[in-house]
Order: sequence, then C-alpha cells, then structure tokens
Amino acid sequence: MRKSHPIRRVVLATAATVSGVVLLLALKPSSDPSSASAAGAAPQQTAAAQDSPQGGAEQAGTQAVTGDVAQTQYGAVQVRLTVRNGKVAKAEAVQAPKGGTSDQKTALSVPKLNQEAVAAQSADIDSVSGATYTSTGYKKSLQSALDKMKASAPAPGSGSGSNSGSGGSNSGGSGSAEAAAPRTVTGKAVQTPYGAVQVRITVSGKKITRAEAVQAPKGGTSDQKTALSVPKLNQAAVTAGNADIDSVSGATYTSTGYKQSLQSALDQAGG
Repeated sequence: MRKSHPIRRVVLATAATVSGVVLLLALKPSSDPSSASAAGAAPQQTAAAQDSPQGGAEQAGTQAVTGDVAQTQYGAVQVRLTVRNGKVAKAEAVQAPKGGTSDQKTALSVPKLNQEAVAAQSADIDSVSGATYTSTGYKKSLQSALDKMKASAPAPGSGSGSNSGSGGSNSGGSGSAEAAAPRTVTGKAVQTPYGAVQVRITVSGKKITRAEAVQAPKGGTSDQKTALSVPKLNQAAVTAGNADIDSVSGATYTSTGYKQSLQSALDQAGG
C-alpha cells in the first residue's frame, strides 16, 4: 500500500482551513438587518408626522358652501364656494348652461365670473358681455352661497364676552354688534299673471343695502321685461329703503308683485 507523504498532508490541511475561513467571511452580513430595517422605517414615520398637522389645519379652516340652483332661459346655474378663514378662496360653477352656443358662452363667462367673485368677496360683480343670463344666474346662486356662508360663520366676539372685564360694557357692545350685523330676509312669493315674483333683501342697521328678485316671470316676452324692470326695482328699493317705489313702465305686473314681496320682506325684517 502506498503511504501519503507527511508534507502533502500538511499542505492539504492548510488549504482546507484557508477555504473555510474564506467561506465564513463571504457569508457574514455587511450590516445588522434589524438596523437597516429601522433606518428605512424612520423617514416614513417622519413624513407622516409632518403631513398630519397640515391636513388637520386645512380642514379646520376650510369649508365648501354650495348656493341654490338658479334657473335661466338656457339652463341652471349653481355656484360652489371654497371658504377659508371666513373669506372666499375659490369660486366655481358646478352647473352652467351647456349645448350649442351655450358651451362657448359658458366657457367664456364662467372663469371671469369665478375670478370676480373671489376678488369682490360678494355678488356685486359685473355681468359678462354676451352671457347675460348666465351671469345673472351665477350672481343669484353666488349670493345664496354667500348668505349660507355668513349664516354658518360665528358671530363676532361670541364666547369672549363672559371672559372679558366688565360684564355691563360687554353686554352693551354685544347688543350693538348684533343690531348692526347684516341680515338677509326673503319675502313671500307673489303670483302674477305671468309668473311668481319673490324678493330677497339684505338689511343692515334697519336699512336696505341690497335687493334682488330670486323669482321673476320668465319665458317669451317676460324675459325681456324682467331683464328691463328688475334691476331698476332693485335699485329703487335700496334707494327708497321701503316698498313705496315706482312701477317700471311696460312691466306693471312684475312691478306690482315685486313691491308686494318687498313689503313682505320688510315686515319680516321689522322695517
């Protein structure tokens, strides 16, 4: 039998040992898996913590208010407002006339009306030339949304009177502020041979600061008579401060219904 040489056995044993060490070094992980996992999770938790307060603050100071639908000869108009900290931050028409030439007029007028509403912070905005009906409907729905916005807003100084110094002086100040706060009152709908007329007024300090017809005769020649008479009647109501205003020539029925509804609104307002 052939015997192994002693040197050869030493060489083989040394080679086996070196190979084992190399394999162990190759299999050893470069870093701790648990440390890597924790490092990856930390940025995600940080981002979530940053986003949460921002989202909560935005929801707390922002609300959406949608006005009533205003019917026009070419279709309905309805305005929705985004209110942030008591101010109109965005205005948009969720409904507007469409089909045929209405598409072009809507595309032309609505963006301008939206911009005007935000800039004016009221419904006292100019109509867009060539889109009178859409503009009129927009302003009516916008006023409705603004009224809802004011109704949902907290009264100035509410909740602070009981914590302030003198109770007597705070009570008087609160009463004065409440009396001077604008109120919106809608009169009864009055039926005429050509349709209903209904007037809504804004009263501040027992004076009419705004008047508008939320209903008026429409269809056929009534559209022209309404467009002619209602703006004049609105202006006359604000100027006179009462229902003793002149009828508009050529729109007797509309004028009569307007004055009756206006008087009804004034009765409700106590004026």
